[in-house]
Amino acid sequence: MGIIHSGARILPSLTAFALLSLCPLADSAAAEPFPSRSLTIVVPAPPGGTTDLAARALADDLGKALGQSIVVENKGGAHGIVGAQHALRSRPDGYTLYMAFSGFHVISPNLTSLPYDPLIDFQPVAMVYVAPEVLAIRSSFQEIKTFEDLVRYAKQHPGKLNYGSAGPGSVAHVGMELFQSITGTRMTHIPYKGTGPIVVDMLGGQIDLILASMPPLVSHIQSGGLRPLLFTSGNRQKAFPDTPTSRELGLSDFGTSSWFALYMSAEAPREAARKISEEVGKIISNPAFQERAATLGAEATYMNPEQLGKFNEEELERWNAIIKEAKISGG
Repeated sequence: MGIIHSGARILPSLTAFALLSLCPLADSAAAEPFPSRSLTIVVPAPPGGTTDLAARALADDLGKALGQSIVVENKGGAHGIVGAQHALRSRPDGYTLYMAFSGFHVISPNLTSLPYDPLIDFQPVAMVYVAPEVLAIRSSFQEIKTFEDLVRYAKQHPGKLNYGSAGPGSVAHVGMELFQSITGTRMTHIPYKGTGPIVVDMLGGQIDLILASMPPLVSHIQSGGLRPLLFTSGNRQKAFPDTPTSRELGLSDFGTSSWFALYMSAEAPREAARKISEEVGKIISNPAFQERAATLGAEATYMNPEQLGKFNEEELERWNAIIKEAKISGG
């Protein structure tokens, strides 16, 4: 009995010793350098659109810089809500990034109630791209070859022309509503889940017009499938010098541009966001990366977390004013 009693007393001591012996391992795991495994960039749109292209263009270089693979995960639908919620529901450990599209991140909140707050639930990581919008028509629409043709035809045939957008609240939707308000025209809005499917239907003759950033449209413009009518940039694009800007056409208020930036959950470690932001800044400063962005019709533009956070607040206010003045609804 004495041996049993003695053993009963020794067992707690052995257990405590075992736990203590594991502490260095626990501390080691806690101090594990970031990142120590693969990361994910959630894209709130289908493959083929600008947000998707922006994420994939960055993923390879960022993965090499961090020494880890990066998976791009497309979660399109519901004006970006599906992708945003998926990113927020992931473990907030810094390994899940979210590539935000400006239309969903700062325009949608001014048009509809979202199940999350872009300023509170997401922490900024880094701005990646800024891209002017191009208003393009399918080349098979022979009656319209210029901006003037478009306005004239739209006024003669109210509602006959249609345009696709990545859904209510997207830059394309708000931009085209603004365009119609300025030009006194009326067209039919056809919502999609992303830019990629719109381009497919344009080439098939189902959709007439699109207002989108350049990356997913460049190859189709160059091949002759789509015809650019105007750019919303201040200067003409080097790749398409014959296409006028909105400013040249007297549409100074029609200056929409898209931007694409990285975020992560507000609950994720600030150190993780800072490390990724610093690496993105180095990548964006690389002339080769800037050149690749230019060939897609975008400008590689870096902002650190503080700068991006301030910019978000300003953009929300700016689009709120535009939407109210143009009396644009989210439907």
